[in-house]
Amino acid sequence: MASEDTPTGRGASSEGAELGRFLRARRTQTRPEQVGLTVGTGLRRTPGLRREELATLAGISIDYYVRLERGKETRPSPSVLDALARALHLGDQEHQHLRELAARAARYVPEPPPAPSRTVRPHLKLLLEAMRPNPAYVISRSMDMLAWNPGGLALYAGLEDWPVKQRNLARYLFLHPAARTLFHDWDRQITNCVARLRATAGTAPDAPDLTNLVGELLLKSPDFAGLWERYEVTGRKPAQKTFHHPHVGTITLTSQSMHVEGTPGQRIGVYTAEPGTADHDALLLLDMTAPQPNPRSVAPDPGTSQAQP
Repeated sequence: MASEDTPTGRGASSEGAELGRFLRARRTQTRPEQVGLTVGTGLRRTPGLRREELATLAGISIDYYVRLERGKETRPSPSVLDALARALHLGDQEHQHLRELAARAARYVPEPPPAPSRTVRPHLKLLLEAMRPNPAYVISRSMDMLAWNPGGLALYAGLEDWPVKQRNLARYLFLHPAARTLFHDWDRQITNCVARLRATAGTAPDAPDLTNLVGELLLKSPDFAGLWERYEVTGRKPAQKTFHHPHVGTITLTSQSMHVEGTPGQRIGVYTAEPGTADHDALLLLDMTAPQPNPRSVAPDPGTSQAQP
């Protein structure tokens, strides 16, 4: 039998359970003093807010909130969602994620939608080649590398050593030994990576391409498991990243991610540097020394993320 704090049980859909998981994660990570509550001197068994405290702050009944958290209530009104977001001090992206989870729970159907296509259209491969020397690649929603130009693969030092089916940026960050030294802010990189995966998986909880990857990383990486439990969600924003690359030295690049029109779930990632700078010179060197493209420089289709042996 599921415990009271577990958002599963009889009558709970997977989407309803996902909504409950998100609410519970945010509740247990919100300290009473953050929302203006005075904490007594007695022992608190609950990390963060108690359910009755959150229900009171949101102006809903405790029973109704418990049903939400256990995945048995799947049709909260917009006003209830907004009240919970205010009570938990959710940011804009978290608030939007809460709405998306509730919308999926309300229209739940047993059959999950098909996984997005992994086929990379020919003109996108030409686009990647035209972006040289800027490292660029096409990535799936589960962060599989689907296609790349020479620098796009070589930038992630050691990734080329893995079979094509294993080339996944989340897997690389958590399981490849080179990742910790490649990024000077590895802790921040993995936190952002898990938050993006959480946001994606939250609205497609039964999708095999996501569940396979998440299941593998939960088993193999304690760091991933700890971050996954926190259920933080963020969107991807343009940002500078610094790489301590074994072949071209330290290089700081600006990253940009763009959705691929007409192919849901695919994104193009590209890194740039100002021409004439040392960082741009390093990009030129990376592009020249990287293995050059060949007909097999595209991940196979169809397929999903596979566990690395």
